[in-house]
Amino acid sequence: MAVLSAAVRYAPQRPFRSLTVPLRGLQYHVCEWGDADAPPLVMLHGWMDVGASFQFVVDALPGRWRVLAPDWRGFGRSSWPAADCYWFPDYLADLDALLDALVGEAPLALLGHSMGGNVAMLYAGVRPARVRRLINLEGFGLRAAPPEEAPARYAQWLDELKARPGLRDYASVDEVIARLRKTNQRLTPARAAFLAQHWATRNAAGRWEIAGDPAHRIVNPVLYRWAEVQACWARITAPVLWVEGAHTDAHKWAGSAEELASRRAVLPNLQFEIVQDAGHMIHHDQPEELARLLAAFLR
Repeated sequence: MAVLSAAVRYAPQRPFRSLTVPLRGLQYHVCEWGDADAPPLVMLHGWMDVGASFQFVVDALPGRWRVLAPDWRGFGRSSWPAADCYWFPDYLADLDALLDALVGEAPLALLGHSMGGNVAMLYAGVRPARVRRLINLEGFGLRAAPPEEAPARYAQWLDELKARPGLRDYASVDEVIARLRKTNQRLTPARAAFLAQHWATRNAAGRWEIAGDPAHRIVNPVLYRWAEVQACWARITAPVLWVEGAHTDAHKWAGSAEELASRRAVLPNLQFEIVQDAGHMIHHDQPEELARLLAAFLR
């Protein structure tokens, strides 16, 4: 397959600047848009994604903002820790250190998608004074796991540590684009071509590898404890914009749509929005509509 020319890629209206921030023994890559003295808006990507994924929303977002979108540890251009697996306490600590380094103590607007939404929600409950507006894009959480599942989960984790699951590679960037569009059929070819250059990198053999540590595929040995998460959510003081895609299939992660409704009920100051013609990747499917919701909420 021939490599797609740059002419068919999405052309950013506001190209980001790359920052490298040393924190907690790692080198964190951060995409930065806007002026340094503008109000900060931090955007946190999901699992197997990158900070550059928010480019389409940033281009459509009116107003004056300093948008900061890090690549989580082990994703994109951020370095990989010497670890067997990844867990949420490290994401919280990384975010806390990143805000110390780039934003300071002033309250900020915080947005997270999927895994990043879960981190953002936890952080807003743990550090409520630091978050003045909170946007959750499909960061539903997982099914509450009963403690009886712990022995099997630990055994699965031990088995996967030995097996060391990998990530497949691709012969060309066109194959990467096809992979992105297979996962999300609403993704346009131009946007997929833009994302491919950030989502994958070319290795020494000339093949394209996903820009992520394969250890992300190893199961978390610790069960999801909704009661603990709920206690954190209950301490959120910021207004929350909760956004779902009309065609998302991510409800299954939390168990059911009814379970999601009960989780939203934990948040008293909640604005609930559904974006039409969008799946789980709302920021790719309908960035203009998402930007409109953000502008109204952040105003």
